[in-house]
Amino acid sequence: MIIGVPKEIKNNENRVALTPAGAAEFRKNGHTVYVQSTAGQGSGFEDNEYEAVGATILDTIEEVYAIAEMIVKVKEPIASEYGLIKENQLLFTYFHFASSEELTHAMLKSNAVCLAYETVEKPDRSLPLLVPMSEVAGRMAIQEGAKYLEKPMGGRGILLGGVAGVKPANVLVLGGGIVGAQSAKMAAGLGANVTIVDINLNRLRYLEDILPANVDTVMSNEYNIRDLVKTADLIVGAVLIPGAKAPHLVTRDMLKLMKKGTVLVDVAVDQGGCIETCKPTTHENPIYEIDGIVHYCVANMPGAVPYTSTLALTNATLPYALQLANKGWQKACAQNEDLKKGLNVVNGKVVYKAVADAFGLEFTSSADVLEEELVG
Repeated sequence: MIIGVPKEIKNNENRVALTPAGAAEFRKNGHTVYVQSTAGQGSGFEDNEYEAVGATILDTIEEVYAIAEMIVKVKEPIASEYGLIKENQLLFTYFHFASSEELTHAMLKSNAVCLAYETVEKPDRSLPLLVPMSEVAGRMAIQEGAKYLEKPMGGRGILLGGVAGVKPANVLVLGGGIVGAQSAKMAAGLGANVTIVDINLNRLRYLEDILPANVDTVMSNEYNIRDLVKTADLIVGAVLIPGAKAPHLVTRDMLKLMKKGTVLVDVAVDQGGCIETCKPTTHENPIYEIDGIVHYCVANMPGAVPYTSTLALTNATLPYALQLANKGWQKACAQNEDLKKGLNVVNGKVVYKAVADAFGLEFTSSADVLEEELVG
């Protein structure tokens, strides 16, 4: 199979979807790899490192899309890429379709095969290709939140861990999944008073056991959240419903209950955000204020630490990408239920129900599409 690795062009996105080590694995399996010039530079990988393992460097993104049968990316295509995508071309990347109707319609129009990292799902319901970036984003949420709590950055001027004789900051984490657990662990490690909320009582029991003593677990409901936001200095939104838009747990009117200079970090922004006043920002302009509350809503947070993020992501994606290349997407998805759940859009059809529901589109089951493809 011909593999294409374009350079990421989303604002301040420095990750790359394939390392030289990954390119070497594709070559070992008999595949051809084309990498856009400087695609790996932001993550610390030079063109000559790819060439040394047998990959070919192409100058432009247009050349990569034109030649590749499978495009491996980090972030969803943006508008300038839509016209480059070919019919039947396989795109393997993060899509987060439910948060973008424009992207969904563009991919339907392209008649490409869109396999989304974020909905590849194991039998135990874990999301193996979302976990590494969730770990990075969860830890970064506290790092960035602590920075924006500083007065010159617009925050309340609070040191997260406090000092002797001065109370530490109060951190509220919404959601007890991978992002939430990593955020709570980081905040607790810095000495903050942490409260983590979730709707799953069994998950809260687990978190109660593994997290430090300065982390409290609370059942998530509107009443409790309204009460907790009054005393929070930093609030982290860490809610995920696989493939679907995140629910709004913090509503616009709740901002008036918060202290001026409170910082909100919405990690769920790439799924629409779990804070109603959230809108996607970039690393270039990461924050904005509403009612004196600082909002940090960068949609590609791990892109700020590309070396760590690229290695963590490719460790997880490469085994799946090799299956797709070795068997073809049809056979790979038919034989691997994890990959099958990653299918979102196939040749003009929506095959992931949460995406169809988000925009009132017709839903076709991936099983039906695969049967048609394999028989045909």
